[in-house]
Amino acid sequence: MDQKTELIRFWKENFKFKDAEIRAFSEVNREDFIPESLRMQAYHDTPLPLIRGKTISQPTTVMLMTSLLEIKPGEKVFELGTGSGYQAAIIARIVGKGKVITTEVVPELVMFARENLARSNIPNAVIYEEDGSKGMPSEAPFDKIIITSACKEFPPPLLEQLKTGGIIVGPVGNREQQEMVRGIKGKDGHLSLDFYGPFLFTPMYGKYGFED
Repeated sequence: MDQKTELIRFWKENFKFKDAEIRAFSEVNREDFIPESLRMQAYHDTPLPLIRGKTISQPTTVMLMTSLLEIKPGEKVFELGTGSGYQAAIIARIVGKGKVITTEVVPELVMFARENLARSNIPNAVIYEEDGSKGMPSEAPFDKIIITSACKEFPPPLLEQLKTGGIIVGPVGNREQQEMVRGIKGKDGHLSLDFYGPFLFTPMYGKYGFED
């Protein structure tokens, strides 16, 4: 059994990921979103280094965050922190005719991710070289929002740009440790929160990120 198939078997035994989520993982090649020198490690269940201290999350973390978003076909999803484009690709497969808007502040990663998404035939994920902590007002509102870097709190602009009933997921805490948090936006604008244990992500840049 190859490593990709082994991961799917592990998830089916230990998680309740939906068929559409597993199918998206099957269709997107993680080896196309990492440096060529690391491709033999593509399906190890570990994060891998990219550039300038950034990483691609381990497959189980990508799938867990995807699952927490409860994505439906046709939705518009905002991602803060494109990285290599892998998480965006998974989400884009699930939304189908929907759209993924994703932001990245590291220029080399923007170029890398655009190449990766094009090679993987993912036309419905659009990358902006912007401070994603301020959201993307021109594309708002969003059905779902995912943050793939450590944040001190959910940035207020993102909460404003999230639809009522929408879901936001991300790691909240300090530089050393975060907890995965999911918020569902109520009609009163407040979030109902659920917590999913400790994680470690690289810190968010930008207005609502950590100081360099």
